[in-house]
This record gives sequence, C-alpha cells and structure tokens, in this order.
Amino acid sequence: MRPLLLFLALLLSAPAHAWGDYAHRLTASLAWAQLTPPVRSELRRLMRAAPQLQTPECPAKSLEDLAYWPDCVRKLAPRFDYASSWHYQNISICQPFDIATKCENGQCITAQIPAQLDLLADRRRAPAERLQALAYFVHLMGDLHQPLHIGEKDDLGGNRVRASYGLKTGRYINLHGIWDTEMAERALTEPPAIRAKPSAPAVPSATPLPAQITAWAQESWTLSKTLAYPGLGPDGALCPATPSRPFTIDAAYITAATPALRTQVQNAGTRIAALLNQALGR
Repeated sequence: MRPLLLFLALLLSAPAHAWGDYAHRLTASLAWAQLTPPVRSELRRLMRAAPQLQTPECPAKSLEDLAYWPDCVRKLAPRFDYASSWHYQNISICQPFDIATKCENGQCITAQIPAQLDLLADRRRAPAERLQALAYFVHLMGDLHQPLHIGEKDDLGGNRVRASYGLKTGRYINLHGIWDTEMAERALTEPPAIRAKPSAPAVPSATPLPAQITAWAQESWTLSKTLAYPGLGPDGALCPATPSRPFTIDAAYITAATPALRTQVQNAGTRIAALLNQALGR
C-alpha cells in the first residue's frame, strides 16, 4: 500500500475520542498503577461520595472517570462556568517564558493545580469537596502536558489557527482541536500501545511544587514553540501574527509530534501519582 493511502486508512480507523476523554483516561490509568496501596484506598473512599457531586450525567466512579469529569461537566453550564479558565494558560511563545503571565487572580491552570491538591489533602473538608478537587487536579495535570494548553502566539493556543486534517480536507478545524482530538488519538493508539502496568509507586520529588509546575509548564510551552507551530511550515513560525490562510496537518507533522505526545501523557501519569502519593501518603 502506498504511504499516503496507508496514512489515510489509519485515519479512518482511528477511534474518535477527545483528548478530554481518551488521553485523560489513559493518563489516569498510568497514575493509578503507580499509587501506593494506602493512597488507592483513600481515593476509593472518596469516590463513595460521587453521588453528592450531583452530576449523574458525568460519572465519578474511578480515577479515569474523574480525569474526564471536569470536561464532562462543562455542558452543565452555568453551574461550572467558574472553572472554565482553569484548563489553560496562554503564555506567548513570542516572548521569553513567564509563568506569571495570563493568570489573573490565580484563575489559570498553573495556579489551580496546587490549589486543588491542597483541597484534596485537607482531611477536614467534606469527602465530596475533596473528590471534586481530585477530579480537577488529575484533569488539569493532564491539560498542563498538552502543549497548546500552555503555549500560544495571540491565537488562544491555536484555536484561531485554521487547519485541515487527513480526510477532513476542505472542512477546516483549528490547530488546538487537532492536538486535543484527532492527532492525540492517533499518537496514543499506535503501536506499541501505552498501557498502565503495575509498577513501583511513583516517588515524590524533593523539589518544591511551584518549581515543579513551572518546569512542566515550560516543557509544554517549549513544545509549542519548537514543534506545534514551526511544524506548520515557515509561516507557522512567524511571530506574533497567525497567517489567515489555513494549514494542512500532514503525515510528516504527525510523525514529528507523536513521540512528544506519548511522552507527555506518560510523564503526566507518573507526576500525578508522585504528587498524590506525597499529598495523601502522610
């Protein structure tokens, strides 16, 4: 089979899940495999409070469910509108990296990850409150590792960049959506499969949490700067303006992005587990 035909066939056979579904669930599975037994027991206890969240449309019976829950409840607007800005932080790749930018009043991803972890670790709080904090913590850690949830160039993390993908040529979607959905699924399901396997518990780091989050955010920002935009070609590397013409996400772009996407999901799972082991293991 010719390379182009093979590429198109693979696109046709790829499952149609969103980053907020498949990749978040995979990240949670990887994290669960690296939790200590006492931490797993504590999380199972908190999950018994799921009915108190009053979101029957959005299950919260497993860590995989919880990893997707913050995206699921977005359709329950305006009840959860207050958290809409928590999923990203638009740090310009056309300027030096600055963790403090685009985070007014702490309403951004890098501020909310430690805030939600603190709520989760506070055993004086109600189980349902802690369970919701767990959902946001796990989900936001996943979002932090999606490069276009952090890096941008005055285009809302690629949301204003028109692009076509594979057989969807002629129906333009946006660059952010492609990284969230089609390309993430393609990267994460190609062999060898990324599977959650029982392993030694993830070891907490001695580095303070703010420094860890800054480093992880800069990793994603760097991938936006060096991979997501430049991969579009010479026009994609221009700063700050985004060209009005649409781009085509081709096989070469996907091949270049796939290792980074897979590594980001694996790192997210391990880092989630390490922070949970530290916060709940005491």
